[in-house]
Amino acid sequence: MTEDFVRDTRAAYDAVAEPYTELFGEELADNLWDGAFLDAYARIVRGPVLDVGCGPGRVTAYLDQRGLDVSGVDLSPGMVATARRAYPELRFAEGSMTALDVPDASLGGVVAWYSVIHVPDDVLPAVLAEFHRVLVPGGHLALAFQVGDEPHRPAAMFGAPVALTFHRRRPDAVADLLARAGLPVRVRLVREPEAHPTHTEQTPQAYLLARKPTDAGRAATVTS
Repeated sequence: MTEDFVRDTRAAYDAVAEPYTELFGEELADNLWDGAFLDAYARIVRGPVLDVGCGPGRVTAYLDQRGLDVSGVDLSPGMVATARRAYPELRFAEGSMTALDVPDASLGGVVAWYSVIHVPDDVLPAVLAEFHRVLVPGGHLALAFQVGDEPHRPAAMFGAPVALTFHRRRPDAVADLLARAGLPVRVRLVREPEAHPTHTEQTPQAYLLARKPTDAGRAATVTS
């Protein structure tokens, strides 16, 4: 299952990298709530930050502009290429959130901005455990995702056929998974869908801020 979703997600975003970047590359400039949450995140994070599932690099660049030591990683070589063209001064690499090429306890922050939405339910706990592994005690994780109960499976994106699932989830359910991964949630925000210049949202949107405990013993404990 892990190999299937990784392969399908990579192929889908490779296929649409250029039109996706053209449509969403400047989206943060018009999104008040995304910007407000990321601004608050930038004020509390200390140490290097990894933008996981960075796509065309818009969140990476936004956090860099706020003074963070941030880099991006994405499954899609096509997306990484667009990010490098748009922000040549920043660091972007290919990689999977299922096995980050990052040492244990080396990051002050992880951002997964609408990127765990493609992770199947049975794989998500392992991904959250990976985020826990790479964060220092006291490190912060920021998640954004669409709220709902039913997955969305488009047959095509930007005219290209894709095999891609968008998993919509309930914030309480994700918060429970985070707690089990040793990342208790400190802030949660849910807002209603809005119309943007690039698109109209179909579901409420959720933002969660989780923190790895500073106590070494508690930080290493994952409940079952």
